[in-house]
Amino acid sequence: MDIKDINRSIVKTYRKNIFSKVIKAVKDYNLIENGDNIAVCISGGKDSFLLSLILEEIRKYQNIDFKLKHIVMDPGYNKEAIDLIKENSKLFNLDVHIFKSNIFNDIKDEKNPCYICARKRRGHLYNKAKELGCNKIALGHHFDDVIETVLLNVFYAGSFGSMLPKLKSENYENMQLIRPLYLVKEYDIIKWTNYNNLKFINCACTLENKNFDSKRLEIKNLIKTLRKNNPSIDNNILKSTENVNLNTLLGYTKDKKHSFLDDY
Repeated sequence: MDIKDINRSIVKTYRKNIFSKVIKAVKDYNLIENGDNIAVCISGGKDSFLLSLILEEIRKYQNIDFKLKHIVMDPGYNKEAIDLIKENSKLFNLDVHIFKSNIFNDIKDEKNPCYICARKRRGHLYNKAKELGCNKIALGHHFDDVIETVLLNVFYAGSFGSMLPKLKSENYENMQLIRPLYLVKEYDIIKWTNYNNLKFINCACTLENKNFDSKRLEIKNLIKTLRKNNPSIDNNILKSTENVNLNTLLGYTKDKKHSFLDDY
């Protein structure tokens, strides 16, 4: 398929399950405003490349005046991964800014490299975005990332917390992070990828062959199993993050810990 067919598949074939859900997220969470200059952060995977294509469609045809920059951070990818990113960027007619970091080398001795990698990536992406005059970075986290995070926090952190669709940076003044794929399910992204016969890198981490304990994969498989008996289970997990009944909780944390038992 050429780029016209690929874009048509987004706005027509997968309009209901992908494109319309992005439009809904943009409107409901006020993710994009007139005058924004957004750095779309491309990892090389299916999610971030799809995000770039959708935001280009919105920029061209929706009634919002904003600019886009497409940035790729090379944390130490091998040549095959970088070549595939460049090939897809050319196929999608995306003008990408590729810049290097040494993250993979920096985290090689870490006990929890995935967590450290994510934090280090964020800093590099914010810095590059500011350098390009952007006020927002857009990440390709989707619906499944959000609900998996909720359960990860409950099961392994002993807290109830989610992943927000929009977040003000604490360390970079006047910068925001947005997640326009917030309502899009990974299943539909995979279907779109296969429909167009596209190939993307997965993680491409040079450390991926080490035996890391993937709690996220464990949660992903758990949700997949639960969906078989209750197809609405994933939607209910997301709904729980906006239907919190404070009358039934022991406490909450906002800057500092507060116990509701103090009220009695």
